[in-house]
Amino acid sequence: MSIYLNSIVDNAGKTSVLHVGQAGFIFKSKKGITVGVDLFLTDCVERFDSLKRLSPKVVRPDELNLDYIIATHWHLDHFDVDAMPFIMANRKTKLLAAEDCREHVDNLKLDLNRTIFLSEGDTMQCDDVEVHAVFCDHGTGAPLAIGIVLYIDGYKIYIAGDTALRLDKAVDIAEYGPFDVMIAPINGAFGNLNEVEAVSLCEVHKPKLMIPCHFWTFAEHHGDPGKFMEEIKRLPDHKYLIMAAGETAVIGI
Repeated sequence: MSIYLNSIVDNAGKTSVLHVGQAGFIFKSKKGITVGVDLFLTDCVERFDSLKRLSPKVVRPDELNLDYIIATHWHLDHFDVDAMPFIMANRKTKLLAAEDCREHVDNLKLDLNRTIFLSEGDTMQCDDVEVHAVFCDHGTGAPLAIGIVLYIDGYKIYIAGDTALRLDKAVDIAEYGPFDVMIAPINGAFGNLNEVEAVSLCEVHKPKLMIPCHFWTFAEHHGDPGKFMEEIKRLPDHKYLIMAAGETAVIGI
């Protein structure tokens, strides 16, 4: 097993998160329920779209033993079409995917009995983890994209997904809070929040911890965690964590 997977397994009895690069995270509850969100584990984007992956691959798809995997939209760095058949080969794994992922699911012939499609406003109880699909604005190329709020062990985690800054919608999302953790993109390309906008969203939601993502994966995607750090340091009450690919953190400590 990957040393990075070992790191999250070793945190038995703790709420923890493993960053696998780009916008991909694996969450583990105190009871050991695992939820992967937007896992990008292969070179499928280069194969289909000629965008070379720069970040390391820290976990192999066939190593995963997930209870649930979530895809917030159809883009290949969020729904990895080369990794998903291996992930779903584990008969216990269930897929929660945005409605625009149906074509991928059909093409890959994934088990529809273990697949649930989510739209904004949907809620799913996944063992001891509650999953809420919330508003996301990823433009006309992915109008059915969703954000995700996870309730795990009493913690509330907001995953913004690939989204533009829509402060007019933030009040609706805030109803799921207050948030212990917020994860949001900072690359500022393809309709996503940039470093400054991510901090503006942080000002609105005031999470106890902010984790930026969506940087250093493709040259074309941009994203500067150093610039994000400089921006958020202007808000001294806002804690943040820059996670490296393969890094594990315990939530609530």
